[in-house]
This record gives sequence, C-alpha cells and structure tokens, in this order.
Amino acid sequence: MRRPASRLSRALAPPLCAALFALVTWQIATRGPLRRADERLGRALFGDAPRSLTEPLADLGSPAVALPVLAAAVACTIWRTRQWLPGLVAALTMAAVPAAVVPLKMWIARTGPLEPGTGWYPSGHTATAMVAYCGAALLLAPRLRRRWTMPVAAVLTTATGIGLVLRGYHWPLDVLGSVLLCVLLLVPLSSSCRRRSSS
Repeated sequence: MRRPASRLSRALAPPLCAALFALVTWQIATRGPLRRADERLGRALFGDAPRSLTEPLADLGSPAVALPVLAAAVACTIWRTRQWLPGLVAALTMAAVPAAVVPLKMWIARTGPLEPGTGWYPSGHTATAMVAYCGAALLLAPRLRRRWTMPVAAVLTTATGIGLVLRGYHWPLDVLGSVLLCVLLLVPLSSSCRRRSSS
C-alpha cells in the first residue's frame, strides 16, 4: 500500500515542475535576471573538467547511447509481461521529446555558450537521457522489485547534464529546463507502470 506522503508528492510534482518550467522559460525568453545569472554561472563552470571526462558524460544523452537502453527495456517488458501498453507509452513518450523540444528551441532561439548558432534551450540531449533512462527504470522496476533503478537513472541523467554544461554545450538552465519538462512528459508512463504493478 502506498503511503499518503508518496501519493501527495506524486500529485504535487507535475504542477510544481510546470510552474518552474514556465518561470525558467519566461526568464530565458525575456532575457531576465535569471538568464543573466545563468550565463554568469555557466561561464564560471565551462572547462572546469577535462574534455576526456565531460565528452563521454555529455554523450550519455545522445540518441545512439540512450535510445538502445529504452528499446531494451521496452522489449524486456513486452517479452516478460506480454503487455504492450507500457512499452507503447514509453515509445510515445520518447517520440514526444523532439515534438516538445524542437519548437521551444526555435521559439526561444537561445545562443549557445561556446557553440555557434541558436536553439540551445531546452537541452535535447538532457531530455533524451532523462526520458530514456527514467523510462527504462519505470518499465523495469516492477519486474526487478528493486529500488535502485530510478536512482541509477537519475545519476545517468545528472551526469549527462553535468557533462553538457562543463563541456560548454549548454547553459545550466538549458539542462534544468529539460529536466522540468521531462517530469511532465513522464507522467503518463509513470501512471501506466503503476497501474501494471498494482494489477
């Protein structure tokens, strides 16, 4: 049986993340004080770690690395449970990443820290990492009966964001904005997996 505090935190997380995402996006779009502070912080962090470390961390969010993890979790879930719905919801959630991120990148048109061009907010690599790794954790946790799946997914997503910022591919708020957005994208998958585990 779920504790009331757990149910309450699940209920409050999406609206809180939506409000914070709206605030961050507004500040980035209007060049507000939060954006200026973000850029000062980013400049202080760029290059603080060797490229041989930051590049592989940033690559954790590339589709070539992250998508096979989610695909394997989807295949394992369908094979073990003979239920298609959670796997389908996971695939649709990943498909929602570019559908949500690309228009925002075009609308905000934020310049990158060290890379040329615009379209750096929100971070697509962070969004790909979070949906792939957290999606895989949500799918596998009921079968594995382990509490470590989501912490591992959180560590991989955090490592991706750290690598992107330290490497100079993204400002810190590009990463945070993606995390807040992906909490919302993962709500249907989380609900689907909870229903499956309770049935």
